[in-house]
Amino acid sequence: MSLSPSPPARGRPATITRDRIADAGIAIGLNDLTVVGVAARLGVSHMGLYKHVRGLADLRSLVAEAAFLRWEFPRPGPEVPLASWLWDFATSIWGLVEAHPGIAPWLLRGDMITREMTEKIVAHQQELAGTRGLSFAQARWLMLTIAFHCVAVADTVLPARGSPAERLQSGRLQSDRLQPGSSGAEGAEGIDPEHRDGIRALITGALAILGEITSVSYPSEVTDQAEGR
Repeated sequence: MSLSPSPPARGRPATITRDRIADAGIAIGLNDLTVVGVAARLGVSHMGLYKHVRGLADLRSLVAEAAFLRWEFPRPGPEVPLASWLWDFATSIWGLVEAHPGIAPWLLRGDMITREMTEKIVAHQQELAGTRGLSFAQARWLMLTIAFHCVAVADTVLPARGSPAERLQSGRLQSDRLQPGSSGAEGAEGIDPEHRDGIRALITGALAILGEITSVSYPSEVTDQAEGR
């Protein structure tokens, strides 16, 4: 006796939102991202997904932006020495790159950083300037110098530790997020000692010449906007 096929499920079709697309993309991981894969995870057709993203490049940008905007960086309060806070900031950058392999280009390339990412970066730099008595140019230069080097180091030497979904399930993804005032040991454990020492030396050197920084040329339009010009 042959079995008749099951009737198709009824009800409203799955709702597609940018947040749900980002959730699915982060779970899959930037390096393994495909339009078909995200559509399958959302339970929609890939043609339906194309109504919200123009293609794979647009999808990857959406996911990278969401991963960055959701990341909690340490707040630059005055309760710890600036050098210690910069170390926490560096290890947080390492944790971000480790948690989201493939995100480095969106953190390093001006043509890939989105407006929303830039707004978060500038707000963080303004907060550092306000709490530490620095000019915006000094705060921006200091954070960009540390961030760019940390992203490059982390993207090169951090080991792969499973997909974001696997780390989230095991609890490792949440533990990667350093809190302000932490020692930074958790986020730095995948970095070789010589690379950690290099970043520490960079922090020491950057602070030594910070008084010489009077302007920042990258990108000038953001600097001008932040300083009200």
